[in-house]
Amino acid sequence: MTFGRVNPQHRLEDQGITGLGNVYYNLLEPALIEAALKRDEGTLGEGGTFLVSTGKHTGRSPKDKFVVRTPSVEDSIWWENNAPMEPAAFDVLYDDMVAHMEGGDYFVHDLFGGADPAHRLDVRVVTELAWHGLFIRHLLRRPDRDELDDFTADFTIINCPTFQADPAKHGCRSETVIALNFDKKLILIGGTEYAGENKKSVFSLLNYLLPEKGIMPMHCSANHAPGNPVDTAIFFGLSGTGKTTLSADPARTLIGDDEHGWSDRGTFNFEGGCYAKTINLSAEAEPEIYATTKKFGTVIENMVFDEETKELDFEDDSLTANMRCAYPLHYISNASSTALGGHPKNIIMLTCDAFGVLPPIARLTPAQAMYHFLSGFTSKVAGTERGVTEPEPTFSTCFGAPFMPRRPEAYGNLLREKIAKHGATCWLVNTGWTGGAYGSGSRMPIRATRALLTAALDGSLAAVDFRKDANFGFEVPVSVEGVADILLDPRRTWADASAYDAQAEKLVQMFADNFEQYVPYIDDDVKAAAIG
Repeated sequence: MTFGRVNPQHRLEDQGITGLGNVYYNLLEPALIEAALKRDEGTLGEGGTFLVSTGKHTGRSPKDKFVVRTPSVEDSIWWENNAPMEPAAFDVLYDDMVAHMEGGDYFVHDLFGGADPAHRLDVRVVTELAWHGLFIRHLLRRPDRDELDDFTADFTIINCPTFQADPAKHGCRSETVIALNFDKKLILIGGTEYAGENKKSVFSLLNYLLPEKGIMPMHCSANHAPGNPVDTAIFFGLSGTGKTTLSADPARTLIGDDEHGWSDRGTFNFEGGCYAKTINLSAEAEPEIYATTKKFGTVIENMVFDEETKELDFEDDSLTANMRCAYPLHYISNASSTALGGHPKNIIMLTCDAFGVLPPIARLTPAQAMYHFLSGFTSKVAGTERGVTEPEPTFSTCFGAPFMPRRPEAYGNLLREKIAKHGATCWLVNTGWTGGAYGSGSRMPIRATRALLTAALDGSLAAVDFRKDANFGFEVPVSVEGVADILLDPRRTWADASAYDAQAEKLVQMFADNFEQYVPYIDDDVKAAAIG
């Protein structure tokens, strides 16, 4: 039986998927929560939130992600970063997954990827779990009800957690699989309940499709000055570096917290919601995000809670450090109603330096910006990926290598062109460690980070004195009101300056070694900007 709002000509049967039980199309949040509770998928929490555990997969499984190797994408995919799957193996995977789905109930949502109608991707998401439907309704853009009558999907995602892949038959690595087929406009996800795979699959699609249109896809958050979209700032960074926290500034309008495009028209959010980490979340430090954890429909993932009162424990990471909440963008009071902004005036590259070497903020030249963008230095944060239990230094090009189907230079050159055309100022911001490396130093004070960002965005930081960093050659402010001078000079924060020098030398060499892979593809000025 078919339930919900959908054009009769656009049912799953038209896509060759038959023999299912009940199929629920485009249910709204109350119906999805009701269905999830009936199916014992989770627990009703405070304020009507939905509390869920994702089982053994509490983070993404990047090693289980594949791109189908067809002639149309053979020469444009970055195969060193994207595991290939043969077309014949994908076909078997699809047939086996559809056979596994027979007789089961499924939830279908027709949604948009992209707030700009000129550049959006129309996506159909088919989920085995009702709460996955709730999650993806938050994270993608929701059509108006009358838009569903004419909705035709550009791509379809089928997510079936109970399906177990067979590496011998399906050309994958384990029972978990995420397979993208650009020719068939299909993504298949099996063997994992982690909902983040749904949204990151759409991001991967846009990362491949948009550069062909001259649009820069970005793993970044974004905001703008109140009433002034021309004053837009974007924040690049991997999970755990502060994208969500730092862009949710009550003094600015939030465009989005994770994924955006930069076109000739300006900045636009890919998503319709936020997916925020909740470990150590507090009402004092982040009141807006904290408030969403008690609002109707918010999905609470992998958090410990009191069985009787449903009160959440924001400090207990026994399930995972990657505990999260997913909620619609309008739950943030200062969120943009359009999710559109102007061309970025300031570009912030967030890094979580576990070595304790980098300053809290530095100003970059355009060449240095491309260098640090291609380097993508940060630390993997505990829980974001399976097997990561403490911060690990890593280089994730473009601040999002797992989601980049094309070679890094394609994105780096696009960014550089847009910086040059629109005159953006670029900053490197370290939200990691100071006074020592991870284990001996301390995390950068968030108040200092906020003060420095405020000064950067309101233009006052440009007026202070800067020094040239001896290790990386970028400019570092000497003194900023509201920030201790010693914090701006990482070497002074260490008890042993010689230990800092040794650590800095080690990090500089890591940068140089990593960047060797890009040298054949970049201009001389970027090579010269590599190390000061």
